[in-house]
Amino acid sequence: MPTPLPVSRPFDELAIGDSASLARTVSADDIKLFAMASGQLDPAPLDPQYAAGDAVGPVVTHGMWTASLISALLGTQLPGRGAIYRSQSLDFRHTVAVGDTITATVIVRGKNPADRTLTLETRCVDQTGSEVLAGIAVVVAPPQKLARQPVAPPKISFQRQHRFDPFLREARALPPLTTAVVHPCQPEAIQAALEARAEGLIEPILVGPEDKIRAVAEQAGLSLDGIRIEATEHSHAAAERAVALAAGGHAAALMKGSLHTDELLGAVIAPKSGLRTQRRISHVYVLDIPAYARLVVVTDAAINIAPTLEHKRDICQNAIDLLHVLGIGEPKVAVLAAVETVNPAMPATLDAAALSVMAARGQITGAKVDGPLAFDNAVDLAAARMKDIVSPVAGQADILVAPDLEAGNMLAKQFIYLGGADAAGLVLGARVPIILTSRSDTVDVRLASIALAKLAAKGNSSR
Repeated sequence: MPTPLPVSRPFDELAIGDSASLARTVSADDIKLFAMASGQLDPAPLDPQYAAGDAVGPVVTHGMWTASLISALLGTQLPGRGAIYRSQSLDFRHTVAVGDTITATVIVRGKNPADRTLTLETRCVDQTGSEVLAGIAVVVAPPQKLARQPVAPPKISFQRQHRFDPFLREARALPPLTTAVVHPCQPEAIQAALEARAEGLIEPILVGPEDKIRAVAEQAGLSLDGIRIEATEHSHAAAERAVALAAGGHAAALMKGSLHTDELLGAVIAPKSGLRTQRRISHVYVLDIPAYARLVVVTDAAINIAPTLEHKRDICQNAIDLLHVLGIGEPKVAVLAAVETVNPAMPATLDAAALSVMAARGQITGAKVDGPLAFDNAVDLAAARMKDIVSPVAGQADILVAPDLEAGNMLAKQFIYLGGADAAGLVLGARVPIILTSRSDTVDVRLASIALAKLAAKGNSSR
């Protein structure tokens, strides 16, 4: 055990003029952490575009972040542990920006033995010596030295990794994708289409009951000026009309609005829809997970309930083809099961082994496929090595193929809700990509789904 360190200075040992200082360089992460902890979500410290157009100018930190350095000094150095804050005056004299190095100093200016209070001058200066904060603190000092063990800083990670950004840039550089938005009869569905249009990603055609669409837009304060509306009576007719537009070459993608997914997909897979291919359609979640070193695809989490071996072959190939479009030339596909060995009593392991052989024989192309792999072995190289698994996929999977919809859906939702992942969703295997968004999706996630669909549509046209 390390020796406890004395970290407080008792009242009787302090003299007028005693001082302590600490320095911190402001980072963007400091601002985000302070905003989240305090709830002070002012756009000036958090939004560079807002700050650029505001009187403040560049992104600045919250004033109380600077003041918190004074609190840190008082609580850890002078007086240190056992100090009780009584009052603090603050005079903010200059803004503090990202990259500034702030030195906080406290100086003892008065002592009152009757109640062990100290009066301290408090000030903060930046790297140029300019004073950014001044004030006076009154603190009760501890009566004796107090010690504690050193405390390691907590580990903090941020959700956004910005791994979708290159695809958004590439998609914005292409002409807008004509997209049939099916039955957009809720504000969120219309808003998603308008956001994508504003970003130059799509040219939407709103397909559904025109009166209802216009009423919803008006109530939500959304302008439909310049937006084409293809009028239909109800959601079922909207799905059929949108599919007909895509089959006739008048729309290059479909986007789910306010109808059920199975209603839209039922129209897509109808025998005479014109959108069916030889492939089984399947869903992919493209996930940006903070704890994983690359984007990862989970499939299928939304469509194929209990896929057969033949279905799984198509599910694999659909995901592989998408990653080719995204610039990953030979994705690594992990076919998941509960164990990494073939067990005749576990059908998922048999399918996984068969898919690996199918890839070796050219029935699945453009990827390295291995299975069965348990989840830990698929994403963690150390876990695979501990079990002596020799695999070109283990520990570095780009695609995770789930044994069934329930497993895939639970896996993806765990990444999203417990792992902080952003998840863009697409349906592949038809003649056009189908965008599935959720009302709970952030703007960034909705735009990422649409950008991926746009790139997938480009890939379809080049094949």
